[in-house]
This record gives sequence, C-alpha cells and structure tokens, in this order.
Amino acid sequence: MNRVYIKTYGCQMNERDSDAVAAMLRDRGYRIVGAESDCDIMLLNTCSVRDAAEQKALGKASYVSHRKKKNPDFVLGILGCMAQNRGASILEQLPDVDLIIGTQKFHQVPDYLDNLRAAREAGLPIGQSIVDIEEEAGSQNTIREHLETDEKKVSAFVSIQQGCNMSCHFCIVPKTRGDERSRPMEDIVAECRHLAERGGKEVTLLGQIVTSYGRRDYVYTDGVSPFVQLIEKVHAIEGIERIRFMSPHPRGFKQDLVEAYGRLPKLCEYVHLPMQSGSDRILRAMNRPYSSARYKEIVDSLRAVRSDMYFSTDVIVGFPGETEEDFQQTKALFTACNFDMAYIFKYSIRTGTVAEELEDQLPDEVKERRNQELLAVLKGNSLRRNQTLVGTRQDVLIEGPDKTGAHFTGRTRGNRVVILDADPRLVGELVQVDINRATISTLYGDLVLEGVEA
Repeated sequence: MNRVYIKTYGCQMNERDSDAVAAMLRDRGYRIVGAESDCDIMLLNTCSVRDAAEQKALGKASYVSHRKKKNPDFVLGILGCMAQNRGASILEQLPDVDLIIGTQKFHQVPDYLDNLRAAREAGLPIGQSIVDIEEEAGSQNTIREHLETDEKKVSAFVSIQQGCNMSCHFCIVPKTRGDERSRPMEDIVAECRHLAERGGKEVTLLGQIVTSYGRRDYVYTDGVSPFVQLIEKVHAIEGIERIRFMSPHPRGFKQDLVEAYGRLPKLCEYVHLPMQSGSDRILRAMNRPYSSARYKEIVDSLRAVRSDMYFSTDVIVGFPGETEEDFQQTKALFTACNFDMAYIFKYSIRTGTVAEELEDQLPDEVKERRNQELLAVLKGNSLRRNQTLVGTRQDVLIEGPDKTGAHFTGRTRGNRVVILDADPRLVGELVQVDINRATISTLYGDLVLEGVEA
C-alpha cells in the first residue's frame, strides 16, 4: 500500500506544492505513479479560486471513493485550497475521504499516511477521518522539495512567498492561503544554486503576491525592494540562464522592478500582470488599488525598457454590477495592452468574500458573451504576435518530448511554446531554433545545428 497518485488542480503554486508532497513521500519509501488506476493512495490537490474548480474536484473525489467498495484499504485524500476552505464539511458530502489537509500542512502528509498504513497493516480500525487545516508558523519554509531529490529539473518552480494581505473583494485566497509569509532569502538562493548544480537552467519564483516578497523582513537598499534584491542574487548564480516569476500585483511594479528588466539579462522579457478590469468603477468595487490609467502606464514603462516584452494577464468579466459601459472599458484596455496570453474568468460567487453579498449579480449568458468577446481579441493578438516570429531565430530551452512523443518541446524567452525535432541529449539545453510556422498557441521550427554537438 505505497503507490501514490497525485492529481493537481489550479495554479503553478498548487503544482509546486504537489511536487513537494511527492518528494517527501518518495523520501519515505512511497512510489509516485503516473496512472490513477495503479495507485493505492490518491491525493487530490485542489483549487478554490472558482466554484467550477471546487466542483470538479468534488466530482472526482465522489467518483474515486467508489473504489473503497472493492478495496477498503484504498486511501483518498483532499489537499490544498478546497480542503482549507471547506474543512470537515467536505465529509458531509464525501464521508469516505480519509485525509483533509490544508495549505499550511502539506509537510504533514507523509506522517498521516504512515499512520494510516500502520493501522491497516496491523488490522486496526481506522476510525475518524484526519482533518488538519490549522495554521502553522513557518509552513512557508517546508515547500522546498528540490533539496530532497536528485531528479534533474530543466525548469523549476521555487516557492518564495505564501499568503496574501490584499483583500480583493472577489478572492478567497487570503482565506485559503493565510497572511503573507516569506522564506529567508538565503534559503531561496541556496535552493536555486542547488538546482543549477544539477543542470537546471530556468527558475520561476512563485508566490500569491510574489512582488510583496520580504517587505516585512528586509529593508529597501538604494531604492531596491527585497524582491528585486532576491532576483539580483538569483541572477548571479552560475548556470541559471532564465528567471521568471508568478504571480505579481500591479502595485509591485515600482521603478526598481521595471528597470531590472533592462539591466538583468537573465530576467526574461515576459510579464504576467493581472488586470482584472479596465473600468475604474469596477476596480474600486473589487478593492484593486490602481486605476486603468496606472495599469496602462506600467505596461508602457515595461515596453519602454524592453520593446519585445511579452504580456499575459488575468481578467474577470461579469463582476457584480458590471455594466456594458464598464465591460467596453475593459475591452478597450485589454485591446490597447495587446496581451499575448490571458486567463479570462467569468465571475463566480465565492462564499466568504465581500462580492458574495453585492447586489446586481449578472446572468450567465452576459458573462459568457463578454468572455467570448475578450477571447476573440486574445486569439487575434496571439496569432499576430506568433506570426511575427516566423522567419526569426529564437533561443529555446528544450524541456522534453511533446505530448505526441514524436517531437520535442521547449519555450522561448517570451514563454512561447516551440515544437521541434531534436536529439534527446539536448533536453535541458538552450539551443537556437529557426521558426518556420505559427499557430495561435504554438511555434514550430528547425534546430540550428551550427554549434550543436552531434
């Protein structure tokens, strides 16, 4: 009873948490399997940002729980944001769930599974389900699986900060992830150095509000924020060739961060900059502390430093009270910023948020129409930008085989996916690729053999 399958819903932070849990379990002698049909233990790492994400995880858990009828020793666990949000109430709908583990207790999963295994191997009754969603000081320092495994990671997520103090009226993250907490800078740098020593070329620094990193723990130095100080230290690590970060807040894009894109060549010319709305009235209703004009000013300042900057964003359509005029302002700003990629969400009520109580909730058909309008703009932008790369030569970090297994996949510095033919020995290497074809989401190209060892 040691084969574990982990299914992850949601953001890169969730993926990072799942990686950490997997590494800790391997260290305890568990086997991480790639197919749910092969497992004795299934862990669902969940998301609560939208109701649809919670319903998807609940549906999966309900379906999987039927395996207990055939195998009473099968273990089902729910981890992460939905566990934190709903807690023991999950058991009212899913009484067969064995583990409910919150966002600050991922590191406890191996101990809890060991206890369950020991009880079952001894033939003892299991008793009540384990529910642990309590806060724990220092929990942000436990998500560091890269130091526990020798597996090579070409491109790795590095958690630097957890929690959020922003209190956006639509968002449940402060409830599911807690207050802002930052890891020590020296620990993060050591983790990145360890990755580089094992052949890692790219790191993505992760946090709920990553640009808030260290603001309570470190001081500004010569006008440089703790977050930019951290980027500088990672930039100095030999072997690290690319640095990215997710997810920032527009409030964090002060002059020091904007200028960093001009003076730190390893900092990739790709920015994820959540917009949420282009209407100042709706931004105020969302409790977002910037205006549409300030947002556009940030975009323009970044493009002034790097004219080839790539942008992605988050937008919510159908926020309570959003009029057609509000939406058209959002569409205008969305078009003016010329995003290369975007996550466009139809607003959904999240229990426990301020927006839940707002009047004038919009009908689904209005949300869907507005969603489709922005998607149409995005598709045009993305295809147009990709087509400009046809005929150019791009630096590509080869990550591994593509989904078909017939070719290889990698990414440009601008975070565009590239499909090409290559030798497996080039996985993890930065190569040059001549781009010859483009779709909305993907580039295709030929490896430049000059300078590449056969």
